[in-house]
Amino acid sequence: MTATDRQLQLIAYTAARLMAEQGIADFNAAKRKAIQTLGLPNNAKLPGNADVEAQLRAYQRIFQNDEHRQRLRRLRQTARDVMARLQDFTPYLAGAVLDGSAGRQAEIDIQLFADSAKDVEIFLLNQQVTYVHREPRSERAEAVLTILHKAAPINLVVYPRNAERITARMRDGRIRPRMRLDALDRLLAEDPETGEAAE
Repeated sequence: MTATDRQLQLIAYTAARLMAEQGIADFNAAKRKAIQTLGLPNNAKLPGNADVEAQLRAYQRIFQNDEHRQRLRRLRQTARDVMARLQDFTPYLAGAVLDGSAGRQAEIDIQLFADSAKDVEIFLLNQQVTYVHREPRSERAEAVLTILHKAAPINLVVYPRNAERITARMRDGRIRPRMRLDALDRLLAEDPETGEAAE
């Protein structure tokens, strides 16, 4: 292993630790903070998101296993309950709660597909659900409506109905996973203790 490889591995591990312990959700922010923590120059070569994600999973498994499993189960169950109420808008679970990397300050990301974001807002108002607007992180999203739930903030990311067929990709080119309610129910049923897929 070269010195560069060792440095990339150290940055990935440090970024993963920061994500797990401090609740940093953004990979790039975690990597930037990692190089500051390590005293490396700002132009240091950075590891890929997949490398940080692998380190994050390993860190959580080793240092936060029971806590992480319980948190993941609670967040996935909360997502499931919200998705069941939003079936008219074709909900999908996405993000860290789906991929299993949810840290201590994780938020739940649910994608919705509607004729108009106003339809979702009217539905929430009729259900007496309080929400706040957030800036969308994607140009394709019409709105982000955040419900301040006791388990975690729930981000309802509203897309046009015809965008459901579009395959979203992450910055590193990997397909961004998402899951419908029926698949989430199966996932939760496979291992009732954790909500993880059975080995």
